Amino acid sequence: MLYVGLDIHAKKVAICVLDDNGKRHDRCCVRQIDQLMRYLEALPRPWQVCYEASTGYGMWFELLKPAADRVVVAHPGLLRLIFRSKKKNDRNDAEKLAKLLLVDQVPAVHVPAPDVRAWRELITFRRKLIEKRTRVKNSLRGLLRTVGVTAPRKPGLWTQKGVAWLASLEFDQSLHALKRDLLIDELHSINERVRRVEKELTRFSRNNSSVAQLRTIPGVGLRTAEAFVAFLDDPRRFAHSKQVGAYFGLVPCQDQSGNTNRLGHITRDGSSTVRQLLVEASWTAVRRSPTVKAYFERITRGDKGRKKIAVVATAHYLTRVMWAMLKHGKPWQETILAQAA
Repeated sequence: MLYVGLDIHAKKVAICVLDDNGKRHDRCCVRQIDQLMRYLEALPRPWQVCYEASTGYGMWFELLKPAADRVVVAHPGLLRLIFRSKKKNDRNDAEKLAKLLLVDQVPAVHVPAPDVRAWRELITFRRKLIEKRTRVKNSLRGLLRTVGVTAPRKPGLWTQKGVAWLASLEFDQSLHALKRDLLIDELHSINERVRRVEKELTRFSRNNSSVAQLRTIPGVGLRTAEAFVAFLDDPRRFAHSKQVGAYFGLVPCQDQSGNTNRLGHITRDGSSTVRQLLVEASWTAVRRSPTVKAYFERITRGDKGRKKIAVVATAHYLTRVMWAMLKHGKPWQETILAQAA
């Protein structure tokens, strides 16, 4: 068995090949994908390959999978914890990956199917569009404050009537009017793109039973459910619910030594898109679900200053519940109501 480590970059790929004894079989560098594939296919069989997850990691996985006996994609964050070297270069990185593969100690990441990867990308793209739209709205509000104009409370500023009112405003300075017109044009453009993205996401999620299952939770809408399902992918890859909370970065940082155990802010690992949607869904679930409200109030302890801590803890709670629902194929059940009955 040969063990191949690849350090992949946009313009070159460093290759290191080790044999069963850990001795270097070969080391080289190629600049094109077809050169890499010709080199790998010429290696004596069997061989395994390992590379670090980065942009396009899914494409490389699909490319290497038919040729290799095994493909392992390494977690870049955990690799930095394993290798803390002051002498870092592409050839050394490739050799380190090959050595980890040899001893079967690669901190691997899950590689979803191509359609799931595309689903994730579109969900993330929607969030970026929403953020861009928010910036445009804030710019328009800032413009109104600059000229001393207060927007009417009814209709809402971002309704059709509200935007029409904004477009009809007369400014003393033509430069302000130009800025207003361009921002409104940008707002319309982003709204149209958001509608197109959401239409496609809805079409893709329409017949997904897992998405429908999560939507039985009060406060969890289509966008939150589809994002959770897409980034979770296979619930069976997690042994217990604590791993799911850590995967989405909703567990606190920990510094424990002896009798001292310090807990800090959440780790914020994983998808920030899913984490944001889960927190938003938690606020709604607190209002709509007696079970979630009871959990939220238990964390707040009647202290309004703990609301932010409580809503993040509630998002973590929802994450564990959603994973369990998908793993066991059960819908949401209100436990508080069941106890009262």
